[in-house]
Amino acid sequence: MTQTETIPTGAGDARITWYPAGPGARFVVALGHGAGGGIEARDLQALAAHLPRAAAATVALVEQPWRVAGRKLAPAPKTLDAAWRDLWPALRAPGLPVVAGGRSAGARVACRTARDLDAHAVLALAFPLHPPGRPEKSRADELPGGGLPTLVVQGGNDSFGKPAEFPRGGHRVVEVPWADHSFAVPKRAATTQEDALRTVADGVAAWLGGLRTDRE
Repeated sequence: MTQTETIPTGAGDARITWYPAGPGARFVVALGHGAGGGIEARDLQALAAHLPRAAAATVALVEQPWRVAGRKLAPAPKTLDAAWRDLWPALRAPGLPVVAGGRSAGARVACRTARDLDAHAVLALAFPLHPPGRPEKSRADELPGGGLPTLVVQGGNDSFGKPAEFPRGGHRVVEVPWADHSFAVPKRAATTQEDALRTVADGVAAWLGGLRTDRE
C-alpha cells in the first residue's frame, strides 16, 4: 500500500511516495527523478515494484519541488541539492539506513550530497557521465569514490556515457545490454524491454543484498 507525503523545502513543496517493505525492512532506498521526467520513469517504477519484496527495502520515490509545482524545466543543480538536503530528515524518519539514489539528474544529486548527508550507499541509475557526444566534459568527479558503496546501472547504448567509459575503482557498474538513457531497448535488440528492466531490478536487489547495516 503506497503512501504519499508532502515535504516543505526551501525551493517549495517536494513529494515522497512510499512503497513500504514491511516490518523486516533493512533500508530506505530514496530515488529522485531526472530533469526530463518524473517518478513515472520505467526504471524507478520497476524498482518500486521489485525491491520491497526482493530486497527488504522500502522505496521512496522523490519528486523535486519544480516537478510538484508543474514546471517543465529543472532549476540549477545547487537548488536541486538544497531541496534534497531539506527533505532528507523525512527519508530518515523510518529509522533505517538510507541508500541515496536517483536516475540521471537525480543520480547526480544523490552523488553530490551523499557524504554530507551520511548516506549508507549510493545508487546511480543512468548516470549522465557527460553530455552526448562530449566525453571531454566528464562528470566522473561527482561519483562518491572509495569508502561509500556505489552502484551505477547504465544502459549499454547510453549516449550520456556507456559502461566502459566509467573510470575504474570506487563503484560497481551493472550494464543493461542494448538500453539507452531511459533503459529503453530497440525492437531490433536481442533482448526485450521486460528483460532490460529485470536486469535493472535484479542487479539492484543483488547489490542491496550484499550491503550490511550496523544491526547485522
